Amino acid sequence: MMTSYAIAQLHQVTMGPPIVTYLEAIDATLAPFGGRFLVHGDPLTRMEGQWPEGSLIIIAFPHRAALEAWYVSPAYQCILPLRTANASGDVIFVDGVAEPHLARDVLSVALTPDGPGSGGSAAHPHWRRPA
Repeated sequence: MMTSYAIAQLHQVTMGPPIVTYLEAIDATLAPFGGRFLVHGDPLTRMEGQWPEGSLIIIAFPHRAALEAWYVSPAYQCILPLRTANASGDVIFVDGVAEPHLARDVLSVALTPDGPGSGGSAAHPHWRRPA
């Protein structure tokens, strides 16, 4: 199984008692699902493109089922409103790659006749074949 990640980019956080309560409680909600923080709001250095201001949070889970079970768990759902009422931002779930992984491994999907950009597979819809 591949590691899965919950990634949040929080743009506005109103630091007050509700967020403090959320931060004090979230670790206990992660533990039963093997969740652990990899990144938690440290300053970012934008090197290319545009990136919104805010805090980046990355939480790793042993697999997608654990991540999804954590998010819908009663313990997390109980504290989630403390964050959503006091912070705006975006949250996504993404799976890691199987190990070992090399960059060229994606070519097996990208270059197939029904791969991305061919009208077939939508595995990577932003990839386009050269004209």
